[in-house]
Amino acid sequence: MKIHFLLSALLGGVLSLTAHAQNPATFPSKPIKIVVPFPAGGTSDVLARLIGQKMTEAWGQPVLIDNKPGSSGNLGADLVAKAAPDGHTLVLMDVGNLVISPALFKLPFNVLNDFAPVAMVAYSPHLLAVSSKVPANTPAELVAYAKAQKGKLNYAVAAGMGSASHLAGVTYAQRNGIEWGYMPYKGGAQAITDLIGGQVDVMFNGMVATYPHVKAGKIKLIAISSAKRNAQMPDTPTVAESLPGFLTGSFQGLLAPAGTPKAVVDKLFAEVQRITALPDIKERLTTLGAEPSAMTPDQFGSWLKSEIPAMAKIVKDEKITAD
Repeated sequence: MKIHFLLSALLGGVLSLTAHAQNPATFPSKPIKIVVPFPAGGTSDVLARLIGQKMTEAWGQPVLIDNKPGSSGNLGADLVAKAAPDGHTLVLMDVGNLVISPALFKLPFNVLNDFAPVAMVAYSPHLLAVSSKVPANTPAELVAYAKAQKGKLNYAVAAGMGSASHLAGVTYAQRNGIEWGYMPYKGGAQAITDLIGGQVDVMFNGMVATYPHVKAGKIKLIAISSAKRNAQMPDTPTVAESLPGFLTGSFQGLLAPAGTPKAVVDKLFAEVQRITALPDIKERLTTLGAEPSAMTPDQFGSWLKSEIPAMAKIVKDEKITAD
């Protein structure tokens, strides 16, 4: 009888804990960790810290930002894919990298099976920027200078080989008939530092992390990768004006491990939507050149499903490798 009672008590405790984890009213029950798979200072890091602070204020639980750079964001993503599916461990990253990676790497996780999409947080276009040492101020001048240098320019790959910034640089070079060397970085912050210092010459990088340095006059802005010109920089041309159909950018998404209860995912999604609608956050995002996204978790999942084969086709057509 004592053994039966003990087993019943243990089973009841497990069921109670499970119910507790699935009840959105009790979430979060401990600190939340947001893994950013890039170094501090980049677009994902900036957004994670903005959102984390507001979550802490609203829920009274600390939100810890854990920078885990490496392997084009795949190292940090893998940590979250293998974490407990209770909503307390999340990853915020440029999911453009996540949908490109299956075509370039043998991944330790499956993008569609091992994550629960929570929210597409924001989109910001890439900025095509050059060091102040590069004697070019327009796309045409940059292309002419790159051709004259015959492969001597160094392109900063802001989030590692195989990342969205790598894909943007390769596509831009191939469509313009130019060559440059690729210098991989674990994240955008160090890449921007080296662009400012002239150690590298050119890069595509998310507007959130790059535009403040443009405004400060530390680097030169050549073009923007959005479909239309940005209201903050109406005189800056889009890349598509000279290369029709060229559209890239930083798609920042929040994901949880697969198996995270839907009630918890929905609560996280609602909180991200609330935060990105706050006047001070909207103003901050607009200043940084980011647009909040209204994608639901299901819509975000559908986006991932459609983008993975689309990116695989581009990688194949453009003969892009992670080398």
